[in-house]
Amino acid sequence: MNLYDLFIKPYETYTSFQIFLEAFASVFGILSVYFSIKKNIWVYPTGIISTLIYVYILFNFGLLGDCMINVYYTVMSIYGWVLWAKNAEDHVHVEVTWASRKEWIYGSILFVLSLILVTTIYYYKPYIDNHFSMKGTDLGLYHLDWGNKLDIITTSIFLVGMWFMAKRRIENWVFWIIGDFICMPMMIYKGLGITSVQYLVFTILAILGYLNWKKSYKEKKVQ
Repeated sequence: MNLYDLFIKPYETYTSFQIFLEAFASVFGILSVYFSIKKNIWVYPTGIISTLIYVYILFNFGLLGDCMINVYYTVMSIYGWVLWAKNAEDHVHVEVTWASRKEWIYGSILFVLSLILVTTIYYYKPYIDNHFSMKGTDLGLYHLDWGNKLDIITTSIFLVGMWFMAKRRIENWVFWIIGDFICMPMMIYKGLGITSVQYLVFTILAILGYLNWKKSYKEKKVQ
């Protein structure tokens, strides 16, 4: 399989509007990560635009876990927006710290609960796909392909990462790096080439974000 088959061919069956939506959401997603690296509160309004569009896109592509994470992103973006606004002296930029042991425990619990929740949703996916009717529907996980299984894992990783980011914890970038890297082949498999490139950019930006926040924390500590 060549690059054309991976990135171009799937779009031959898409409408111009579908391609525009994915590209538009990707641009705003990248802008959101950029603002996050800069510890700039605009990470949230740009992120909300991207996540709402992806809710629509991912639902139509059957990635329920990722669809859910973008609903969660939207809610957490509002929560994070409020927290950052309260903790920003100039109402734009914030200070960052490392997570406490208690927060790591909460993050671990959130990860496990997410695995259970998303797995349960996939269990009922045949019922959802059948327009919420049990007629001729067999519940179970038999229908999962490797993309769906990865989706369950990445959803849980991103949930924790988003929570740590709202708390302004440096560790949030570790979760973004891992999740973004895993999502690249998953999106190619699902025929979302533009989004897979976006996740490649996300992975690079997340590494830069981790280094930037870590450096910022050290400089603030010296002061």
